[in-house]
Amino acid sequence: MEPETKTHRVVSLQVHLVRSSLRYASKAHWSRLTKDLRQIYTAPTETAAEQRFAQFETEWGDRYPAIVRLWRDAWPTFTPFLAFPAEIRKIVYTTNAIESLNARFRQATRRRGHFPTEQAALKVLYLVIRQPLKGRPNVTGKTPDWKAALNALSLHYGDRITLN
Repeated sequence: MEPETKTHRVVSLQVHLVRSSLRYASKAHWSRLTKDLRQIYTAPTETAAEQRFAQFETEWGDRYPAIVRLWRDAWPTFTPFLAFPAEIRKIVYTTNAIESLNARFRQATRRRGHFPTEQAALKVLYLVIRQPLKGRPNVTGKTPDWKAALNALSLHYGDRITLN
């Protein structure tokens, strides 16, 4: 299999940063925290994200210094995510579709143990993608604003995006 790409690490980091942040916080503050964190990862530029993070730190830093430290430590790895167009970022940080497909990949590979070749593993993953779940029109269900994201992906990645 291909090694994990830098893009994948950035995507995973953003999702897991928010989840990890909530581990340090009281449930009573989760809704406000997630709203404030969303302002950071949806910022249009890195500079805007830095300003929003400064506001977050001012508001929450005394109560939850571990969350501030978590984001500060991850900042150099997180900020490349902000280089993607907004349409791509939205698809990435609303990861239910991605996580659903990853869960199906894990389930299919776990059932089979090991694979004699890389090609055999890829065939199993391909079959997972081609087999829709019951009651769903495609593998992962509906993806909101998919056409806008597809256009942005096509512009960002060029010939790597194919519509088969």
